[in-house]
Amino acid sequence: MIASLPMYLRPENAGAHDRYWQLIAANLKQNGIDASMQLGVCEDNDHWLRGDLVLSQTCGMPYRLSLHGHVQLVGTPDYALPDCTAGYYNSIFIVNAQDDRTQLTDFADENLAITSKTSQSGYAAPLNEAAKAGFQFKTQTLSGGHGNSAKMVASGEVDIAAVDAMTWHNIQKYGDFAGQIKVLAKTEPTPGLPYICALGLDKTVIAQAVTDAIDALTDTDRDSLNISGLIQIPSADYLAVENP
Repeated sequence: MIASLPMYLRPENAGAHDRYWQLIAANLKQNGIDASMQLGVCEDNDHWLRGDLVLSQTCGMPYRLSLHGHVQLVGTPDYALPDCTAGYYNSIFIVNAQDDRTQLTDFADENLAITSKTSQSGYAAPLNEAAKAGFQFKTQTLSGGHGNSAKMVASGEVDIAAVDAMTWHNIQKYGDFAGQIKVLAKTEPTPGLPYICALGLDKTVIAQAVTDAIDALTDTDRDSLNISGLIQIPSADYLAVENP
């Protein structure tokens, strides 16, 4: 059985990620589900559809576009993000700290960094928010990741980007360029990045293994991962989010 938890992995919290997974894997083994004690390193998203996937974390947009019906929702980790219901998150519009514009509409003619065209927080959310404000960004630049988007804003390579709230938390906590960017606006919250597993596995047992692991985290690792619980969000809530 394979597993991956790639979404918020950074060098600063890699040890906490590993210990978190080891707790989950030990709980799974106690319940008859064989899982490696080491997380897999998956270079693409094809592993999300593997029949031996015991646990991974995906994004809401890939789930509603291609994974729904082919995987099971295990639950959504709650990162206790400001202004968000448990298990939900939003995107944070960031701009260069030297930019004196204050309204999202001020950037209608500017270049938006996007992480990928299958990212909820780095693509769908900012485009949906712009549409609500009555405009579309003039151009888009593919960054390949939230961290890259933030660095591009800090350097002035792009004018604006949207990073998810948990990524923004980590940038503020660990990023040496955080002072070069500032928050312009936020999007409406949507269901957060869910844990998934393959069809045919007992998702209830897996969800309990995750919950027990979260409860068993040390205070230091809990702070490093910023995780406070596992929330059950219906599939329908993910599917109801609009695609741009």
